[in-house]
Amino acid sequence: MKSNSGGIDRVIRIIAGLALLAWALAFQGPVWAYVGIVPLATGLIGWCPAYKILGINTCNK
Repeated sequence: MKSNSGGIDRVIRIIAGLALLAWALAFQGPVWAYVGIVPLATGLIGWCPAYKILGINTCNK
């Protein structure tokens, strides 16, 4: 898979994913906060399936 997420995009995804998961786990947040797994995973691997479908590429490579 070719990377389609740039540096800032990946950092924002990782922070958002961790924040949502922390809210769900540590603070008894709502069940939907577990959706934080998705941005965390896409930020860590650098590839977003939605970007692929929409033809978006924020990577500078």
